[in-house]
Amino acid sequence: MGIYEELQARGLIAQVTDEEEIRELINKGGARFYIGFDPTADSLHVGHFMALCLMKRLQLAGNKPIVLLGGGTGMIGDPSGRTDMRAMMTPETIEHNCDCFLEQIGRFIEFGPDKAIVVNNADWLLDLRYVDMLREVGTYFSVNNMLRAECYKQRMERGLSFFEFNYMIMQSYDFYYLHQNYGCNMQFGGDDQWSNMLGGTDLIRKKTGDDAYAMTITLLLNSEGKKMGKTAKGAVWLDPKKTSPFEFYQYWRNVDDADVIKCMKMLTFIPLDEITAMEAWDDSRINEKKEILAFSLTSLVHGEEEARKAQDTAHALFGGAGDDENMPTTVVGEADLVDGSIGIIEMLVLSGLAKSKGDARKLIAGGGVSVDGVKVDDIMQRVGREQLASAVILRKGKKVYRKFTL
Repeated sequence: MGIYEELQARGLIAQVTDEEEIRELINKGGARFYIGFDPTADSLHVGHFMALCLMKRLQLAGNKPIVLLGGGTGMIGDPSGRTDMRAMMTPETIEHNCDCFLEQIGRFIEFGPDKAIVVNNADWLLDLRYVDMLREVGTYFSVNNMLRAECYKQRMERGLSFFEFNYMIMQSYDFYYLHQNYGCNMQFGGDDQWSNMLGGTDLIRKKTGDDAYAMTITLLLNSEGKKMGKTAKGAVWLDPKKTSPFEFYQYWRNVDDADVIKCMKMLTFIPLDEITAMEAWDDSRINEKKEILAFSLTSLVHGEEEARKAQDTAHALFGGAGDDENMPTTVVGEADLVDGSIGIIEMLVLSGLAKSKGDARKLIAGGGVSVDGVKVDDIMQRVGREQLASAVILRKGKKVYRKFTL
């Protein structure tokens, strides 16, 4: 089985422009492909995880990745999948986020001579003169076709700014620029990027007549990745300071039963024959499969040692032993105390377990919060300095734990 067939078997490929040519190029290690990452935050999240795993798979098969940081496109923001316009970030924030992304991507991809390279589209997009840009590529884009694109259609009723309307042209120009300057012959992206990616493919073919080296492949990155990336409190981050290894492990440990094998195929490097064997296991072994998934993915992101700690902590907590050594911890400062104590509502908000005080009140009223194993019935309940000095364990729901200390 070639790498292309493996991607298909893992359920990753959604649609391609030139399947036989792409299959041959990838299987022979001849793809010099790019995937773009717009720096919308200071950390990648599990919605990006599939793309990182894909790049790693293709690099291991001899293909050459180009990591494209969207320092230029991030100035606008991709309207795909959005119901409103993104808040504009300062250039300093975008640069900082790009630096954070690169540090995390380096854990997955090997950079160096004849390895992967990293580029930032701010290096060419920000220097373009508007009229020159319109003359060079504007004539190759039909406004009628652009308005039919799914990424724009879903925004037409709510309103689409002319600012965002330019995103497709900028992304298309990225592929053209990478093709001309870095020999990039393929682009990968999420299924909601299809229209933007086709724009780049068409631009290369129209401007250069180079059909053989302008191929597009789209994966189920966004539809699955975005679903994976969201929880009740927001994204599951790859940065351990934003989502601890234990929380990351627990996220995957608690995925829906129906999604376990799909996640194994798409995200882990477990051989397919082993996954197929696990697929045939009796339903009574579902927790064993979930533990394999959680340990494998936590090891990929945080290393095997952190994965082992997370697993041991989960076993201890949910097995009744209560070992909290590696449990996510929130430090309560003196400024958080009022008359030597802090309210449960404030603890939930401080730790991020609740989005707001109103959200915290609903959690408590619904019986979903306990402190040191005792359910909280009073929304006004407080925890004193003496208790915090020896650590307090707060539980939200059945499986989310947080330790609080001074």
